[in-house]
Amino acid sequence: MQNLWKLLSSPKHLVAFEAAARHGSFTLAAEELNVQQPAISASVKQLESSLGVALFERTHRRVTLTASGKRFFSDVSRVFDQLLVSAQAIHNTAHHEQVTLNASSAFNFYWMMPRLRDLRKAHPNIDLRLQSSDRELNIDAENISLAIRRGHGDWADCHSAFIDKEVIYPVASPRVMASAINLKTVANLPNERLIQLEEPIRDRPTWKDWFASFNVLFEQPTSGISLNDYALVLQAAIAGEGFAFGWQHQTDPLIEQGVLVGRKEWSWETGVGFYLVWSKNQKISPQAELIRDWILSTCKV
Repeated sequence: MQNLWKLLSSPKHLVAFEAAARHGSFTLAAEELNVQQPAISASVKQLESSLGVALFERTHRRVTLTASGKRFFSDVSRVFDQLLVSAQAIHNTAHHEQVTLNASSAFNFYWMMPRLRDLRKAHPNIDLRLQSSDRELNIDAENISLAIRRGHGDWADCHSAFIDKEVIYPVASPRVMASAINLKTVANLPNERLIQLEEPIRDRPTWKDWFASFNVLFEQPTSGISLNDYALVLQAAIAGEGFAFGWQHQTDPLIEQGVLVGRKEWSWETGVGFYLVWSKNQKISPQAELIRDWILSTCKV
């Protein structure tokens, strides 16, 4: 950065150059920046002197960029645009105008994404940011408005509202389900290809837990496909790679679409639930309240 200012002298020269180049006029640039026209002219001259090239061709009524000026303006305007986007995002967050929903990638992709059109119709002016993570972040430290959590609804630092109970049943593509051999009992399912979910951080049930709920001894296979993200697990199941865990609140819509088939008669209700949570330590914004209430009303449909 020191080398940059040694070359360009001052940030104000860049601002003056960008405005003059965009307007094609030192006078209009001065009006926009609320300075006198000679100040713009002096800044541009200083910048040209520092760079050792002419950036503008000056005529009586207007100025036009030289080849070097066009190249420089392209880079400067791109950087300014990036700064604007970043500044707007920070401003929105600081003023609670942006609502951040933190959840697993599977929840965001399979539950939220299909409902975004309805959300935009209900609340067209709300700036929603979907944040996917492989861990349950501290919502206060990370400035998270709302989050989806698995548990019993008793978090010390969060308010919570029940979304759905945790119910798990096997799912597979229609082709895989149709070709499965002798699936009259749960005990025969280990003979099929099972897609393993290996969550690196979150505490999640496994196939072994599911089989144990039916009093079936299950040995972890030494071969097959293992994935560390549930969204990938569902994609693998849809692609016909085998049987996957079907978390009811995410797979029911896929079954309705016909891309998956489920054995719901083999459902395991774990006693745990999924909850929408928000901070007890910080008051959430009115926009976050609208999103919260919309999600909860949608879950009751």
